[in-house]
Amino acid sequence: MKFLIFLGSVRTSTPPRPARLGERVAQSCLNILSNIYPEHSFELIDPLDYAQGPIFKPHFAYAKSKVPQDLDALADKIQQADGYVMVSPEYNHSMSPALANLLNHFGSSLFSFKPSAIVTYSAGQWGGMRAAVGMRTFLGELGCLPVSAMIHVPKAQEVLDESGAILKDSEASDWQDYFARTFHQLIWWAEASTKQRHRSDPFQKSAAFQAAPAERNAPH
Repeated sequence: MKFLIFLGSVRTSTPPRPARLGERVAQSCLNILSNIYPEHSFELIDPLDYAQGPIFKPHFAYAKSKVPQDLDALADKIQQADGYVMVSPEYNHSMSPALANLLNHFGSSLFSFKPSAIVTYSAGQWGGMRAAVGMRTFLGELGCLPVSAMIHVPKAQEVLDESGAILKDSEASDWQDYFARTFHQLIWWAEASTKQRHRSDPFQKSAAFQAAPAERNAPH
């Protein structure tokens, strides 16, 4: 199976803290998942690698011949993936604007009927847990329902080094077990949903909205 790990930060410096703290967390997710599940593929999606333009225009709003190549490539990756890991810091008790902005470029039908895992972090003591509450609603609307277990990493700069490895002063086995609990749930649900999608096309009985927001309306 294929999984995408979305890094929810575009900040290149955060003095006096380490630059792009989220990069450590996302890389740690990649390291742990690849180690536990070598039979599956995992790819890190960095929003800095995608030119989203000064004016918001989602992938599905372009004429097919005019879609930016990088957005089109990412849309294909999202559609082909079997599950997602969403890594976010906390901004004003909410998820990262960078992560929301990137995900909002794509229609929910690309994400639908697949699981996701929520991973939040902070340089302080709360680990971004308040952002995770809102992320459940956001990801549910996209259709990639988050698994029940979540990962919160407080004082991430004291837990992970720049490569995403757990620092010696931390309890490495405890952190690995903590990450693994959520990832085991993600893989379990991904296996189940992938098998079911192969057995029955979910969009036949629950079609994606294509024409207008009014398609969501209750009958008059």
